[in-house]
Amino acid sequence: MDCWRKIHSRGWIFPTLILCIYGFFAMMRPSEFFFTPYLTGPDKNLTIEEVTQKVLPVWTYSYLALLFPVFLLTDYLHYKPVIFIQGISLIITWLLLLFAHGVRAMQLVEFIFGMVTATEVAYYAYIYSVVSVDHYQKVTSYCRSITLISTTAASLLGQLLVSLAHVSYFYLNAISLASVSMAFITSFFLPMPQKSMFFHGKSSPDISIEPTDKNPPDTANQPKNQQGKDLRTTSENSQKTHQLFKNQDPKHFLAVLVQLCKDLKECYTTKKLLYWSIWWALATAGFSQTVNYIQVLWDHKAPSHSSAVYNGGVEAIATFLSSITSLAVGYVKLNWDRTGELALGIFSALDAGSLFLIHFTQNIWACYAAYLVFKACYMLLITIATFQIAVSLSMERYALIFGFNNFVAVLIQTVLTVTVVDSTGLGLDVGTQFLIYGSYFAAIAGIFLIRSIYTIISIKCQKNIAQNLKTNEEDQNINGYATRL
Repeated sequence: MDCWRKIHSRGWIFPTLILCIYGFFAMMRPSEFFFTPYLTGPDKNLTIEEVTQKVLPVWTYSYLALLFPVFLLTDYLHYKPVIFIQGISLIITWLLLLFAHGVRAMQLVEFIFGMVTATEVAYYAYIYSVVSVDHYQKVTSYCRSITLISTTAASLLGQLLVSLAHVSYFYLNAISLASVSMAFITSFFLPMPQKSMFFHGKSSPDISIEPTDKNPPDTANQPKNQQGKDLRTTSENSQKTHQLFKNQDPKHFLAVLVQLCKDLKECYTTKKLLYWSIWWALATAGFSQTVNYIQVLWDHKAPSHSSAVYNGGVEAIATFLSSITSLAVGYVKLNWDRTGELALGIFSALDAGSLFLIHFTQNIWACYAAYLVFKACYMLLITIATFQIAVSLSMERYALIFGFNNFVAVLIQTVLTVTVVDSTGLGLDVGTQFLIYGSYFAAIAGIFLIRSIYTIISIKCQKNIAQNLKTNEEDQNINGYATRL
């Protein structure tokens, strides 16, 4: 009991611990990795076409419709109520998966799960409202790591239960329901934040538009058009924004939105941030689309009713490889301003190649291997992109830019879904869809490879010009000295 009081007395430990416990149980969903086999099996008895064209697209539409309003509502309601909503949505989702039947019921499942995905912003943003800036890096690491651990554990557990214990998918969903119910109960113990990032900001050291790290990056080597324009510093617009955030009068809601738009425009005038954000939105849309339909493709290549299913094992390995590649980024010493776009092009090309292999091969193991490469490459690049975008932003703008990039990604994903997947569009079969996704990543790779070549040539030309000017100046000095002699 004394130990518990000691933990509670230290401001950042208690909310971080509770949030990590919530995150662990919320992500401990072993049935999620067998979603398509469950729907097409005897429990729900849907066809692959119904799952692909009528059920799965609903998640994308729901996510797009809910993302922006939930983003604003999360901050306005101080995060915790939205975490409650996420917990309730998780419980309703798995109750419907267990006991509801038919296409309409599964479409409702996807709609509610869109709410679950949209409210994830509350989980990741909550902790910044209850701890000081000094602990941001530490608590972010804990909260993100626990979801990674839980996802890996859930996929391994699901695979072991299916392969060794021959547990039916129905009981995997029952385990998932028990886990998300525990997450909902845990959320009641979260302290209620007294401030938020936008609408209820307070003038305190804990949250500010000032830089969050004590050693801001050196701007000496930045391009000329970026010098004197470091987005981490407090501009006049940011000060106005902070004053608006402090005013909790609902009449100022529209004024806050207008100021957020101005901040957004100012951020995207920085070319480096703009290019990384473009890749973020394009690649995230393609990645989400691929992950959303990969189980359908696996079932198409190796039907679950006649083949062994290893979805959980593959996802566990993919998550582990993703964590390794993400961790490796922290130890790679490169000038990302110069080589970043080249890395985006090269690894996006690897993603494209992996998707082409998935389309053309009939070997399920080759599909599994290609998916591992695809996910590891994306996670490597998204880690680099996250760092490159965040390094020049304050915490308020960090949330704004990432929220907007995510919104654009979902918007692009919706266009892909309507065009390629939905029966109102082309309604392509899942094999052809992955040919489209491979071509999509090939286009991304082409854009950034061309851009990187242009950047490298420009830098070399500038160096040559500078070297020639220096040489000419030295020659003039020598000639002048000789003339005087």
